[in-house]
This record gives sequence, C-alpha cells and structure tokens, in this order.
Amino acid sequence: MLPSLLDQDAVVDRDKFRDQIQNLQDIFLAYDQVDCPLVHHFAPGVYAREIRVPAGTIVIGKIHIHAHLNIISKGSGFVATETGREYFNAPYTFTSQVGTKRAVHAITDVIWTTIHLTEKTDLAEIEAEIIAPDYETLDARLSYVKPQELAQ
Repeated sequence: MLPSLLDQDAVVDRDKFRDQIQNLQDIFLAYDQVDCPLVHHFAPGVYAREIRVPAGTIVIGKIHIHAHLNIISKGSGFVATETGREYFNAPYTFTSQVGTKRAVHAITDVIWTTIHLTEKTDLAEIEAEIIAPDYETLDARLSYVKPQELAQ
C-alpha cells in the first residue's frame, strides 16, 4: 500500500505537505535503502545529476533552492509535490520551482536528470549551493532573495 502522500487525493496544503513528506522520509530512513545509482555530468556553468531508480522504489528528494530543469528520459511513475500529484511517462521535461521537494514512486525503472546552473564542480559545494537541508533554512534563505532571483 502506498503512503497517503502518493494517493490520488494527496494533500496539497503547503504546510501539511511539508509535514507529510518529512514524516514519510523519516519513516523510510529506518529501513534498508534501495541503491539508486547517480551519474554526474558537467559542462561549463552547468551540473546535471542523473539518478537511476528501480521499478517499485519510492524516492524522497531534497529541497531545491532554485528553479531547475528536470528530464525524465526513461520510465513512468507518480510524483507528489506541494502542487499536487501527477503521473509521468518518459520522455518528459519540466521545470521545478523554487523550494520543490518531491516524493516519487517509480512504476517502471526510471532515469531522471536534474540540471542546475553552477560554476562549481565539487559535489559537496554544489549541494550546499542548490539544496536546503530543511524548510526552515529554505524559508530563511528565500526571505533574503530578490524576486528576480526566484525565477533562476
């Protein structure tokens, strides 16, 4: 049985979603983790993070500070975010908004790539630049961001 977050009637209230996805993540961390291999790609000013998710796996993503491109090049499944739940089927390309954290249920094997603008090549530095460790940090960081930077 899928967690309620991924059910058809998933909660889309921002604060409730944030609580639910964090609770789901805390529950899942108590179990053995599925290996989802990562492939890192670099080009001048661009970092792409490709994750390979086996069929049947549920992945809880991190909180992204910036809007960024997503390319699903293989597979299908469901994704839940603060804006609701949707089915995806490759090929599918879309933009994630500032503050996105998602739960993904891979129905088939999935290859999902996120693309981020950065000059950095050290993975720890990149993560510090593009990921918020929690919603409190995200909210504090966004309170200092100029409106035109939110679209980046």
